Amino acid sequence: MSAAETITPVIRRTALNSVHRQMGAKMVEFNGWDMPVEYPSAGGIIAEHNAVRTGVGMFDVSHMGDIRLQGPEALAAVQHISMNDASRLAVGQAQYSAMLYPQGTFVDDVIVHRLGDDDYLLVINAGTREKDFNWVRDNTRQFKCKVENLSDDFTQIAIQGPKGVDLLQKLTDANLSAVKFYWVTRGTVCGLRNILIARTGYTAEDGFEIYVPSDEATSAMVWNKVLEAGKEFGAVPCGLGARNTLRLEGKLPLYGHEISDTINVWEAGLDRFCKMEKPEFVGRVALEKAKSAGVKRTLVGLEMVERGIARDGYKVLDDASREIGYVTSGSYAPFLKKNIALAYVPSEFGNVGSTVKVEIRGQGVKAQVVPTPFYKRPKKA
Repeated sequence: MSAAETITPVIRRTALNSVHRQMGAKMVEFNGWDMPVEYPSAGGIIAEHNAVRTGVGMFDVSHMGDIRLQGPEALAAVQHISMNDASRLAVGQAQYSAMLYPQGTFVDDVIVHRLGDDDYLLVINAGTREKDFNWVRDNTRQFKCKVENLSDDFTQIAIQGPKGVDLLQKLTDANLSAVKFYWVTRGTVCGLRNILIARTGYTAEDGFEIYVPSDEATSAMVWNKVLEAGKEFGAVPCGLGARNTLRLEGKLPLYGHEISDTINVWEAGLDRFCKMEKPEFVGRVALEKAKSAGVKRTLVGLEMVERGIARDGYKVLDDASREIGYVTSGSYAPFLKKNIALAYVPSEFGNVGSTVKVEIRGQGVKAQVVPTPFYKRPKKA
């Protein structure tokens, strides 16, 4: 193939792409998408992060994928492909879960929403959209249910932070105070009827995600109205940079980092979402064997004791400077004002208080294993 014939990957854009550019967002390529990483006009990543912790911030998360399973055996299909127990969901309830390969490692983590008696919506990650849809379709053929890829049907806007409920309530007729965390409802939003409103998020804060039609004009109208209504609460637009530091403080896993097709549920510390008492699901047999064999490595939280930031992929060393693990995610934590990281280490190094080193520019920099999540949102009085 000649240089002229080289195929350039198509960079995808959400319906809000032009809005982000008009607002002066710094754009980056992320999993094949042209996305805002930060808004200098909002003060950048640290200011955006702290706005979500103390007030409210809004994110374009339209790059996330959406798969709908609908039909008389939709529940059986969801139960087969996910590790949590979807039979526990009431209509209007959601749960964190994951889809696993037969070897007990991750296809992806998902949020399962029960929209109706035989109607389920799986929200999946942006970078695994096509893979996930193909996997769901191929592994549910034996069930009487329709599997649809709705990923391009919605513009998804996340309104996150303790003042998110006050902001969104100005724009909807839905009674948001009646919607518990990880529940969903429908209502009119910005004049648009029958909009799905989910009290979920990826920031370790309270907040909502709204699903509006994905045409550019409608998407821009809603975005601008949310931003305008949020002025009294100090609302700011936020990019992927703050989304990443917020989820890291809350120890929320990211596919390709804390979870992947080489990491199992026990290693990732997500066993509380894995319902082994279910009679059957993909990966269950392998997980039983892995549990019997004993977990060899574990995901821990690290706080840097000496000066330095542990970045994704950096080596973790023992006191003798032997490589024992690696950092999955690491950053300065803007709200906590500390350098933190998540890392896989042998189980014997997993106890809180254990000390290790992180190799930064050829030097072993001291870190300590600390309790996680690093941040928990304050309980309301």
